[in-house]
Amino acid sequence: MSETTPKEQYPNTAFTLSLVAGTLMVVSGTLAVMAGLVIRTLLSLRAEGGFMGMMGFGPGPFWIFGGLILLGLVSGIIVLVSAIMVKRRPSEYNTWGVLILVFSVLSFFGFGGFFIGAILGIVGGALVLSWKPGQTQ
Repeated sequence: MSETTPKEQYPNTAFTLSLVAGTLMVVSGTLAVMAGLVIRTLLSLRAEGGFMGMMGFGPGPFWIFGGLILLGLVSGIIVLVSAIMVKRRPSEYNTWGVLILVFSVLSFFGFGGFFIGAILGIVGGALVLSWKPGQTQ
Protein backbone atom coordinates (compact mmCIF):
# COMPACT_ATOMS: atom_id res chain seq x y z
CA MET A 1 0.00 0.00 0.00
CA SER A 2 1.21 3.44 -0.75
CA GLU A 3 0.62 6.29 1.58
CA THR A 4 -0.68 9.53 0.20
CA THR A 5 0.31 12.71 1.90
CA PRO A 6 -2.40 15.31 2.21
CA LYS A 7 -2.00 18.19 -0.19
CA GLU A 8 -1.05 21.41 1.55
CA GLN A 9 -4.11 23.59 1.78
CA TYR A 10 -4.29 27.14 0.57
CA PRO A 11 -7.13 29.64 0.04
CA ASN A 12 -8.19 28.43 -3.42
CA THR A 13 -10.91 31.00 -4.15
CA ALA A 14 -8.80 33.87 -2.87
CA PHE A 15 -5.86 32.66 -4.96
CA THR A 16 -7.98 32.50 -8.11
CA LEU A 17 -9.52 35.94 -7.63
CA SER A 18 -6.16 37.52 -6.84
CA LEU A 19 -4.49 35.84 -9.82
CA VAL A 20 -7.19 37.10 -12.20
CA ALA A 21 -6.98 40.57 -10.62
CA GLY A 22 -3.20 40.76 -11.00
CA THR A 23 -3.41 39.55 -14.59
CA LEU A 24 -6.02 42.18 -15.47
CA MET A 25 -3.92 44.89 -13.82
CA VAL A 26 -0.78 43.89 -15.72
CA VAL A 27 -2.64 43.68 -19.05
CA SER A 28 -4.36 47.04 -18.62
CA GLY A 29 -1.14 48.68 -17.41
CA THR A 30 0.82 47.33 -20.36
CA LEU A 31 -1.82 48.49 -22.83
CA ALA A 32 -1.95 51.92 -21.22
CA VAL A 33 1.83 52.30 -21.31
CA MET A 34 1.93 51.35 -24.99
CA ALA A 35 -0.94 53.70 -25.85
CA GLY A 36 0.72 56.53 -23.93
CA LEU A 37 3.98 56.04 -25.76
CA VAL A 38 2.25 56.06 -29.13
CA ILE A 39 0.26 59.21 -28.30
CA ARG A 40 3.33 60.95 -26.88
CA THR A 41 5.33 60.12 -30.00
CA LEU A 42 2.62 61.29 -32.38
CA LEU A 43 2.09 64.55 -30.52
CA SER A 44 5.83 65.21 -30.33
CA LEU A 45 6.27 64.61 -34.04
CA ARG A 46 3.41 66.91 -34.89
CA ALA A 47 4.29 69.71 -32.46
CA GLU A 48 7.98 69.93 -33.26
CA GLY A 49 7.75 69.13 -36.92
CA GLY A 50 10.04 66.15 -36.85
CA PHE A 51 11.51 63.24 -35.00
CA MET A 52 13.84 65.40 -32.88
CA GLY A 53 10.80 66.83 -31.09
CA MET A 54 10.64 63.67 -29.04
CA MET A 55 13.78 64.72 -27.18
CA GLY A 56 11.98 67.35 -25.10
CA PHE A 57 10.89 65.70 -21.88
CA GLY A 58 9.41 68.56 -19.92
CA PRO A 59 6.91 68.28 -17.09
CA GLY A 60 3.33 67.98 -18.13
CA PRO A 61 0.25 65.83 -18.13
CA PHE A 62 2.06 62.92 -19.77
CA TRP A 63 4.37 62.57 -16.77
CA ILE A 64 1.44 62.67 -14.34
CA PHE A 65 -0.64 60.15 -16.25
CA GLY A 66 2.45 58.10 -16.99
CA GLY A 67 3.24 57.90 -13.29
CA LEU A 68 -0.29 56.80 -12.47
CA ILE A 69 -0.25 54.19 -15.22
CA LEU A 70 3.12 52.95 -13.99
CA LEU A 71 1.68 52.72 -10.47
CA GLY A 72 -1.13 50.52 -11.82
CA LEU A 73 1.34 48.30 -13.70
CA VAL A 74 3.67 47.86 -10.72
CA SER A 75 0.68 47.21 -8.45
CA GLY A 76 -0.52 44.53 -10.85
CA ILE A 77 2.86 42.82 -10.83
CA ILE A 78 2.95 42.83 -7.02
CA VAL A 79 -0.63 41.48 -6.80
CA LEU A 80 0.20 38.77 -9.35
CA VAL A 81 3.36 37.68 -7.52
CA SER A 82 1.57 37.79 -4.15
CA ALA A 83 -1.25 35.63 -5.50
CA ILE A 84 1.26 33.03 -6.68
CA MET A 85 2.98 33.14 -3.29
CA VAL A 86 -0.35 32.53 -1.52
CA LYS A 87 -0.42 29.16 -3.24
CA ARG A 88 3.29 28.38 -2.85
CA ARG A 89 3.65 29.54 0.76
CA PRO A 90 0.21 29.42 2.38
CA SER A 91 1.75 29.57 5.86
CA GLU A 92 2.58 33.25 5.16
CA TYR A 93 -0.97 34.08 4.07
CA ASN A 94 -1.16 37.24 6.21
CA THR A 95 1.78 38.86 4.40
CA TRP A 96 0.47 38.01 0.94
CA GLY A 97 -3.08 39.02 1.81
CA VAL A 98 -1.96 42.45 3.02
CA LEU A 99 0.15 42.98 -0.12
CA ILE A 100 -2.75 41.96 -2.37
CA LEU A 101 -5.17 44.24 -0.52
CA VAL A 102 -2.90 47.30 -0.31
CA PHE A 103 -1.73 47.18 -3.93
CA SER A 104 -5.23 46.48 -5.21
CA VAL A 105 -6.41 49.68 -3.52
CA LEU A 106 -3.39 51.59 -4.88
CA SER A 107 -4.08 50.30 -8.38
CA PHE A 108 -7.34 52.28 -8.47
CA PHE A 109 -5.19 55.38 -9.02
CA GLY A 110 -3.60 53.68 -12.02
CA PHE A 111 -6.93 52.49 -13.47
CA GLY A 112 -6.22 49.03 -11.99
CA GLY A 113 -7.19 46.25 -14.32
CA PHE A 114 -9.98 48.16 -16.02
CA PHE A 115 -11.19 48.79 -12.41
CA ILE A 116 -12.64 45.26 -12.22
CA GLY A 117 -9.14 43.96 -11.48
CA ALA A 118 -8.83 46.27 -8.49
CA ILE A 119 -12.20 45.15 -7.16
CA LEU A 120 -11.34 41.47 -7.61
CA GLY A 121 -8.00 42.09 -5.91
CA ILE A 122 -9.65 43.72 -2.91
CA VAL A 123 -12.07 40.81 -2.57
CA GLY A 124 -9.25 38.28 -3.06
CA GLY A 125 -7.02 40.01 -0.52
CA ALA A 126 -9.84 40.11 2.02
CA LEU A 127 -10.51 36.40 1.46
CA VAL A 128 -6.82 35.60 1.96
CA LEU A 129 -6.80 37.52 5.23
CA SER A 130 -9.97 35.83 6.46
CA TRP A 131 -8.66 32.33 5.63
CA LYS A 132 -7.47 30.10 8.46
CA PRO A 133 -5.05 27.23 7.87
CA GLY A 134 -6.88 23.92 7.78
CA GLN A 135 -10.00 25.59 6.44
CA THR A 136 -11.17 24.93 2.89
CA GLN A 137 -12.76 27.53 0.64
